[in-house]
Amino acid sequence: MNIKLTRIIMDLGKAMLFMLALVLANASYANQTNPQLLLEKVTTTTFERIEVEQQSIAANPDHLRRIIEQELMPHIDYKFAAFKVLGKHFRAVPKADIPEFVEEFRQYLISNFAVALANYGGQELFEPVKDTDNLKSMTVKAIIRDADRPDIHINFKLRKIKKTNEWKTYDLVAEGISLLSSKQSEFASIIRQQGIQGVIEVMKNKNGEPLNIAANSR
Repeated sequence: MNIKLTRIIMDLGKAMLFMLALVLANASYANQTNPQLLLEKVTTTTFERIEVEQQSIAANPDHLRRIIEQELMPHIDYKFAAFKVLGKHFRAVPKADIPEFVEEFRQYLISNFAVALANYGGQELFEPVKDTDNLKSMTVKAIIRDADRPDIHINFKLRKIKKTNEWKTYDLVAEGISLLSSKQSEFASIIRQQGIQGVIEVMKNKNGEPLNIAANSR
């Protein structure tokens, strides 16, 4: 093969690799900036891992926490959610206690998601999302269908992160019940009576418990 032909083939090969990298990069970017694509990707990956790793979960239920931590939490705006839960009490909370509260709330979400998703066996169907270019927050609607159970209607509340343009979920509304609103009501009375440390202790105790998913096993 002559030198000229070899160079042409090498140049074509480089061009093809560049185009492939560009396509993959754009697909990845689309997944991050399109809320529907992002949710579909994240939920599919999470539930596939739960299904595939059932043996590890059965041997050690806390393995489910690891799956949620790795697959789901990078797409949850837990800091914003934690501040929303504090609501009007946020300004009264000592600043020194905020980091501990946020971290315990993150672990609390992981525990709650793990128990809720332990026995997921249905199919999630998302409503098409329209143009989101000019939106800063939005709701993505989905239906979880399981042949053995009634449909579950879920609304994912998302907000766009300014610095990265990524969409992240901060609240779930299942059958009209908001996760953040329910936690806000639950924690409000504790904050009034015991302060923020009372809430932190409640979450610490919950987070320290082994996951109880035996009752919901598949």
